Amino acid sequence: MGGINGTALEGLREGLRGPVITAHDPGYDEARALYNAMIDRRPAAIAQCVDVADVRTVIAAARDTGVELAVRGGGHSGPGLCMVDDALVLDLSTMRGVRVDPANGTAQVAGGAQLGDLDHATHTFGLAVPTGIISMTGVAGLTLGGGHGHLTRRYGLTIDSLAAADVVLADGTFVTATEDEHPDLLWALRGGGGNFGVVTSFTFRLHPVDTVGVAATVWPVDRTPEVLRWYREFLPAAPQDLNGFFTLFTIPPGPPFPESIHGQKMCGVIWCYTGDLTDDSMERAIAPVTEPAPPAFHFATPMPYPALQGMFDELIPKGYQWYWRGDFFDAVSDAAIDVHHKYGENLPSDLSLMHLYPVDGAAHQLGTEDTAWAYRDAVWSAVIAGVDPDPANAEAIKRWSVDYWTDLHPHSMGGSYINFIGEGESTDRVRATYRGHYDRLAAIKHTYDPDNFFHANQNIPPATG
Repeated sequence: MGGINGTALEGLREGLRGPVITAHDPGYDEARALYNAMIDRRPAAIAQCVDVADVRTVIAAARDTGVELAVRGGGHSGPGLCMVDDALVLDLSTMRGVRVDPANGTAQVAGGAQLGDLDHATHTFGLAVPTGIISMTGVAGLTLGGGHGHLTRRYGLTIDSLAAADVVLADGTFVTATEDEHPDLLWALRGGGGNFGVVTSFTFRLHPVDTVGVAATVWPVDRTPEVLRWYREFLPAAPQDLNGFFTLFTIPPGPPFPESIHGQKMCGVIWCYTGDLTDDSMERAIAPVTEPAPPAFHFATPMPYPALQGMFDELIPKGYQWYWRGDFFDAVSDAAIDVHHKYGENLPSDLSLMHLYPVDGAAHQLGTEDTAWAYRDAVWSAVIAGVDPDPANAEAIKRWSVDYWTDLHPHSMGGSYINFIGEGESTDRVRATYRGHYDRLAAIKHTYDPDNFFHANQNIPPATG
């Protein structure tokens, strides 16, 4: 079965504390399901690891049998790279523990944890890690890609808070990568994706975050040109305590939006303010939202940080069709604004969207050479996502996403946030994303995975010679 014979499969089952699930088991379809239902793959077996010993056992089994290995963390991968037909899937999704050390200001996070697990554990201490914006996102995939979200302008990328990582390598060796031990591996893990080993635990430095100011400002989609011209100047000049990502979307049928605008195409900004909420500093910070045009709706409230992180979960749950593309931008040109306006007015479904995430502020405080993330000069990271619950609409949302990206890409910096590289994009996109870091990453790959054992990812083949 997919390169795993019955004897090897039975040996794997006997060697693991966690279950090994195949197509003959009743939980197979649930175990192979991903956040993105557009991906429908049938691995030979899914090994749900519960500890490092299980991880080492699965790696050894894949190496001994020659079966292809894929690694799944939170299962949130847009292109579904963590699930491969006829492969052995090393599934970390049951390893979700988070241990917070408030005295040292750190959190140790297991490789299968989701952002909601991390936020729940740290919030009780008034602390947080800058991560993404959906609580169901896996910590591992987001971190290894770089990680940006509501706290980026205040505290940087997720990788900027990564202090150490426990890693099982392709030969089964267990190492801890820190600034002092295996510093080249830690450098590569800070944005280099899943190319170098299975990270069973991440250690993050924590930052003071408790209740944040949350606001949503929306305008009719025909106001996109005025709003984007204002936003491109306003946000980079704003205090780092203020984060706001620009979006094109359809107003969902529920609070906080009034019924009068439900179902309307809009442009907008979702704000997060980490400054002092005891005075009117947030109100003053976002007061200029009326400058480009009168908003159709504006809403602001204090909110516990985990509540903000989970705010979009019910809107886009697991099991919908997804197709996404992305790019980095150091400016939003007038020509790019025309593209955004065109495709914003032609959203192909009620859940399809475009986000411009700020990656400036604190994210610019590290140098280009400090991490594998090669776009410290980028100001925005864009994602174009076609989303719909109905498989019959999969081709339509994919075509809109690809056409939008094709028209917008000439106005970009050339590379993309690695986690936004979609299915079917060329290997040149990976190289463009790492710029001058690509050869260094390939050399590190050769040191830690010379046979490219870990290749079910946005792959960087090992250097030769």
